[in-house]
Amino acid sequence: MNRRQFLQATAAAASAAKLGVSPVRAQDRGGAVAPEDRVFITNEDSNTIAVIDPRSNSMESTINLTSFDEDPRPPFRLVTAGVMASHAAMIHKPMYHGCIDAHGAVPSPDGRLLATSGRGSSNVYLIDAAAKRVVGNVANPFAGPSTNAERLSSGILVGREPHEPTFTRSGRELWVTLRGEDRIAILDVARAARQATGQDTGAVRRFVSTIEGPAQVWFNAAGTLAFVASQKVSKVDVLRLDTDVEGFSQPQRVVTLDIGAQDKPGFTPFLKTSPEGAEVWFSHKLADAVSVRSTTDPFGMLDLIPLGKMARPNHVEFVQNKRGSVVYASLARVDDDGPGGVASSQIAMIDRGASPGSRKVVGFFFSRAREAHGLWTNPTHELLYIAHEQDELPGTPNAGQTCCTAFDVSNPFQPKFIAQIPLGALKLPSGELRNKKSINLVYVRPGQRGQTA
Repeated sequence: MNRRQFLQATAAAASAAKLGVSPVRAQDRGGAVAPEDRVFITNEDSNTIAVIDPRSNSMESTINLTSFDEDPRPPFRLVTAGVMASHAAMIHKPMYHGCIDAHGAVPSPDGRLLATSGRGSSNVYLIDAAAKRVVGNVANPFAGPSTNAERLSSGILVGREPHEPTFTRSGRELWVTLRGEDRIAILDVARAARQATGQDTGAVRRFVSTIEGPAQVWFNAAGTLAFVASQKVSKVDVLRLDTDVEGFSQPQRVVTLDIGAQDKPGFTPFLKTSPEGAEVWFSHKLADAVSVRSTTDPFGMLDLIPLGKMARPNHVEFVQNKRGSVVYASLARVDDDGPGGVASSQIAMIDRGASPGSRKVVGFFFSRAREAHGLWTNPTHELLYIAHEQDELPGTPNAGQTCCTAFDVSNPFQPKFIAQIPLGALKLPSGELRNKKSINLVYVRPGQRGQTA
């Protein structure tokens, strides 16, 4: 360590101490973290996927979904003649073929694949979770000392504004909600992997009509029903898969539920079924609430839980272990009175062990970064990771950085802060592209049945 590095490290440690933050160290957590575990985060403004190693709670790598620096000539370069254009300008260059607005992310049931959506580029990408590589990338024909070695796959075109992809429980299909339309694209996963590598076509098996502005699909535990939420109308669609002997669905609408009483603005961006499958939880962002319904016909209301004025909930996550059963809801609202006086978002804690109809928020904890969005637990439900949309404030240890935070939730009612992890930048041949505006986050153990199984 040279003198400059020593001074920087000392200053960071002093700032961390002022904020009550322990310096990040490798976490030895026994069976809670396996060597192959990784946390993947989609970054919407930079069109990258940050990869975190939970053993050290540090950035391992960044998966590049951009097409910058594939060619040594302008306008392909991120930096031309020493000048970096705005990212918004670069992704609208005529020769740019990379991802635009990387958003949704979900692991396959066995954790070996990730599916990521490009909202602005109207496509989805498959990612090998073990290799941490986009499926379908090829050697760059323009490769050289100042260019990328690979050329990015163009992914699979699915339709306008693909918001969230979700694998069916069997892993045979990928359902992608097209938020700019009123339908869902259903892909054959095996054909999609081959199409991404140029060996096949026709990965999109069919389109299924649904409610306007579908935001996300999640499946019941048996994989027989799909629940569809919307960001345009106060409705939830329930579809029956009617899966054939080959594992492919022939969807039929069961019912369209009116949720106007729970979500008058008609803006429900996220839903998820509980681990045992009895309930489906909805995040009503503009109504500042979450609601719970039964996953069995007639899909009755179980709870409506207010989260507070301007809470703006994004995602929910379940934690079930020997010390309790809790649902966490990430809040986009940023509060000024965070630890050390630093602005931070909060996470709402809902006691799921209470009887249906009486569940409520039992507490909040600060997420230790700003505008909390995606969150996911490790397989043993002892660790929680949280993604954030905004950069950190000046004067803080990670000023100007988008950060992920990690918590020990072995006691889900008393989360303990572990680390604030700066996501850094994608290092391109012509410069650095800062990882920015984190949306979805997933914790993946390749080869093990996960939350979508």
